Amino acid sequence: MPSNTLYIASLEPEAGKLVIAMGIMEFLSRSMGNVAFFRPVINTTKEIDPDIALIRGRYCPNMSYEESYGFEASEVKSFVAEGKKKLLLEALIDKLNYLKERYDFVLCLGVNPNVFLSAFDTDINMEIAMNLGCPFVGVISGMGQTARDIAKEIQISEDAIAESGCTHFATFVNRMAEDTFGVLEVELDAPDDASGVPVFLLPENEELDKPSLADISEALHCTDVLGHNEGMDRIVKQFKIAAMTMEHFLDHIEDGDLIIVPGDRNDIVLGSISTLFTTNYPNVAGILLSGGFLPGPNTVKLITGREQTIPILSVTTDTYTTARNVAAVPALINPTDDRKIALALGLFETHVNSERLRKIIELSNTPETVTPVMFEYGLFERARSSKKHIVLPEASDERILRATEILLRRNVVNITLLGNINEIRDQAASLGLDISKATLIDPENSDLTGDFIQTFYELRKHKNMTQDGARDAMTNLSYFGTMMVYKGIADGMVSGAINTTANTIRPALQIIKTLPGISVVSSVFLMCLDTRVLVYGDCAVNPDPNAAQLAEIGISSADTAATFGIEPRVAMLSYSTGASGKGADVVKVREATAIAKEKRPDLLIEGPIQYDAAIEPTVAKTKMPNSQVAGRATVFIFPDLNTGNNTYKAVQRSSGAVAIGPVLQGLKKPVNDLSRGCLVPDIINTVAITAIQAQYVQQ
Repeated sequence: MPSNTLYIASLEPEAGKLVIAMGIMEFLSRSMGNVAFFRPVINTTKEIDPDIALIRGRYCPNMSYEESYGFEASEVKSFVAEGKKKLLLEALIDKLNYLKERYDFVLCLGVNPNVFLSAFDTDINMEIAMNLGCPFVGVISGMGQTARDIAKEIQISEDAIAESGCTHFATFVNRMAEDTFGVLEVELDAPDDASGVPVFLLPENEELDKPSLADISEALHCTDVLGHNEGMDRIVKQFKIAAMTMEHFLDHIEDGDLIIVPGDRNDIVLGSISTLFTTNYPNVAGILLSGGFLPGPNTVKLITGREQTIPILSVTTDTYTTARNVAAVPALINPTDDRKIALALGLFETHVNSERLRKIIELSNTPETVTPVMFEYGLFERARSSKKHIVLPEASDERILRATEILLRRNVVNITLLGNINEIRDQAASLGLDISKATLIDPENSDLTGDFIQTFYELRKHKNMTQDGARDAMTNLSYFGTMMVYKGIADGMVSGAINTTANTIRPALQIIKTLPGISVVSSVFLMCLDTRVLVYGDCAVNPDPNAAQLAEIGISSADTAATFGIEPRVAMLSYSTGASGKGADVVKVREATAIAKEKRPDLLIEGPIQYDAAIEPTVAKTKMPNSQVAGRATVFIFPDLNTGNNTYKAVQRSSGAVAIGPVLQGLKKPVNDLSRGCLVPDIINTVAITAIQAQYVQQ
């Protein structure tokens, strides 16, 4: 069933088709590259359709908003009322064909069930899908239903879709109770029968059905009392009206509460904030002050004097009206809500077999280009395929905790965080983060510490290491984390958000050591350009490698490229090509090339070669016409750190390339370094890369 379009539609209200659309778009973005999103019909209650804002902003930002939809609901109603449905469908076909000419794949999201009468909604979605030639993906809600009821709904939907004339691609049953999974598989005649319509099952997730503080603030036009936006991504699990004294009210607090209270109830405000600083009470999500009142000046001084606090919002409506308005706020997934996005994608990717999805989509015309989005999300898929355990020794850093939550929600790796356990939990709670699936270890109180001290002493006693010195070393979190990797308790380590590169590499050299035949640890950056991924090395570690070291860097970089699915064609760079140049720098590169070719005759290696001859086919035809590397190089080895570091930054800033790294190479087990200015996405990518490297470790 080759096709470059899909049409997703809910077969009933509140089925959660947006989660399915996000999961499929995530899959397509790393499989197809150039993917478009199209809504044939949008509602008109908001200036910007929220589903388009989310999907377009994340996966196809180059599309204009106008390209992303066909008609507003009011226009469709007019077409139908005037008997012009054919004109409507013809216009939609024109719009879709326009996208199909410009994109490799178009994912269509159907009409919301609340836009038209439900009976008409299902009909119009199937009719649009049929006339657009799009295979149909039906989404059913399993919420509150038994397995037998769901099985009947699946059969009814299959009959209806077949009767409509649509090609039925798959059915997704969303929002199921987890205990109905096994029972439903028995109820279905042949859920895994390749000849039948595939059925995918996803469980209910309470957090996706709850609004965030940001959603409530926007819907109610709240004022931020504290004057900042920190913590607005917290999920409001339920709200409580404070209509009693603080002493009695504290008995009713639950985790994730939004406390609705008149703004002059200073006692409730202070009591709610104080839950952050004790383990005796759950943490509330935020406080919403009603009536237009604000806390008194002394209370404000107390609040603003705290380093940690929770969002405090204010509205002018009375308490009853405020509570009613909060109850009406829908649970949305906004483009900036990284936590909910990670949760939704993790839910989809955990329960939907990507290989099975790939087979039924039958991507017969997959483009050869690799975009940054394809490569980055491909990292997640590869890391998840054989999940590894990564230790992060810098758990006191907020960025590490935020990255941890996303990685755990996306089910990419298992994670151990090092540090004071209570402090880590308190900081995560104060940030509104869920890191409950992470393992927490405090080296000062760990059963592992004694063994680690003895092992480090044995490893380093020939270097005059003492027992006291080994004990001091194991109080350093980077040394402790490195020892976890050495012992096989963890598969890899990522550090450097706080520590220097030297503090990350030194323990690895002392404990893990380098691979046989490799004397130098080096690094590469994975440079994601518009249509391909290149490998640049060494741009971060070795200032001026000699010829033998440069050869090792070339070999290690080629192996790293292969690890990440990049066919290695190695260019040993210089300011001259072939035999034309002279000078010590050219001689070094020429010698390094010869050494690398002798050590690894299986690799395609060329040098000395200039950058333009290595990357541009037209230049290569003139300068090195018979080379298998010139004009086609994928791995670029710079003669020194000065050249490499400046070049990668110049390419990154001038072309908009995504630079992932530095990725350390040459160690027996993976340890990777972060820059101290790293962002959360940098940490996430580096952890995924470390996990993939760990899959290739020789045991």
